[in-house]
Amino acid sequence: MLTIKSKSLKTALLMSCFGFISANAFCGGTVTGSVDASVAKYKKDAVVYLKGVKGPAAPQKGEVDQKSLVFIPHVLAVPVGSTVEFKNSDKVNHNIFSADACKKFNLGTYNPGMTKSVVFDKACVVNLLCNVHSEMSGYVVVTENPYFSVTGADGKFTIKNVPAGTYEISAWSEKLKPQGKTMVTVAEGGTATVALKMAK
Repeated sequence: MLTIKSKSLKTALLMSCFGFISANAFCGGTVTGSVDASVAKYKKDAVVYLKGVKGPAAPQKGEVDQKSLVFIPHVLAVPVGSTVEFKNSDKVNHNIFSADACKKFNLGTYNPGMTKSVVFDKACVVNLLCNVHSEMSGYVVVTENPYFSVTGADGKFTIKNVPAGTYEISAWSEKLKPQGKTMVTVAEGGTATVALKMAK
């Protein structure tokens, strides 16, 4: 009886391991690294993204809030087709609009506590402005696929579940531009590390 139970346990463990391996065999790879900026304070809020990854982007939901006359986050990245909700958590009225050719819109003036949404149907960079408060500015960066990351203050980024292959990796920044062309090769289940140089 003990032998039968032991064999059953071994079989269950093997099946579990096989399932774990199978589930992770198609999880893709990871791209990690940092933005090497000519000005340290501009390492933050750079959108690092991959070009040419095959397959449609699954739309996501994003959120930009307005607090203390500031767009939070300052930079939001979403894949094409995503819906972004714009909240007003301030105690004053706000307006959000964009004059960019790729996505012109004007949500009009709306009261504290209200939320309005916009669908971003083209890959582009959209500058957010408020015609009630001219000092306010933010960005929605719409990418062609879901393989992107927004850097923190240290300039570091991580892009997960990337299909195996070789891609161009680039970045957008409010203040800086990428220097030269950078390629990255992603192996199934592996991690590729990249340093992106950016300058004015």
